[in-house]
Amino acid sequence: MKMEDILKEPARVLTQSQREAYFGDGFVSVEEFVPAETLTVLQRVTAEFQDKSRAVTESNDSFDIGPEHSAENPILRRLKSPDIQHEAYWAFSTGLMADVATDLLGPNVVFHHSKLNFKWFDASDAVKWHQDIQFFPHTNYNVLTIGCYLADTDMLNGPLAALGGSHNMDLYNQYDANGNWSGMLSDDDAAGLDMSRVEYMTGKAGSITVHNARTLHYSPASKNPIPRPLLLNCYTSADAKPYTAHPQPTRNTYRIVRGRHVQWAEHDPRPCQIPPDWSGGYTSIYAAQAGEN
Repeated sequence: MKMEDILKEPARVLTQSQREAYFGDGFVSVEEFVPAETLTVLQRVTAEFQDKSRAVTESNDSFDIGPEHSAENPILRRLKSPDIQHEAYWAFSTGLMADVATDLLGPNVVFHHSKLNFKWFDASDAVKWHQDIQFFPHTNYNVLTIGCYLADTDMLNGPLAALGGSHNMDLYNQYDANGNWSGMLSDDDAAGLDMSRVEYMTGKAGSITVHNARTLHYSPASKNPIPRPLLLNCYTSADAKPYTAHPQPTRNTYRIVRGRHVQWAEHDPRPCQIPPDWSGGYTSIYAAQAGEN
């Protein structure tokens, strides 16, 4: 659907000004959006998974751990595919977050993937500038990710930051000079960004961030020794069809969470870079940007 048609649809949970801000800037944030009782459940379940990661000695299909991870000092960088790890995560994906997605994608919404990223007191844990759509190209750019902060997030613990209007710019090359996938902009490209247009999306626990898959975004390293978890859910409009292998499919991948399947794909004429063949599996953006793949 086109932006103007989506905005004609009645809003479910966002205000019209919030919807317009998303389309104008390529992102929007809403502070303290998630109900307290829902947030408490997500925080409790997440703490349980952090504790379970103590028994992990190397990254696997569920846990992406840092190089210094140990039972005594667990460094969980990502809980992979939380939608299949616990029913509370999937209920969240198909509940309030699906309503947010509907307000910005139109009435027919597809679940793409989820992940739970952590920020640690570690300079190597910065997520560098990148765009999402090169990881999973679709026939159009009605693809977005909704983040929910599970802990208070300020400038000390690595908030998500986005470059205003970058969803309308050209896409960047996310391969390095040797042709290897890096999942990020080169240092030269990143140095050329207009930082005056960057917004750091801070907020208390329960605040949400939403960014379009073309939007340039990053998060700086945390300066807080307490890890900051960010629960992320990615959705597409039903008329945005994937044309490369999914990086990490689950049983919920491509499920309709609002509306219905559609019989016609919509095609955006703007080009999109093709990622490596993910059919053999994928690690994480942390591993890609650190050159661990």
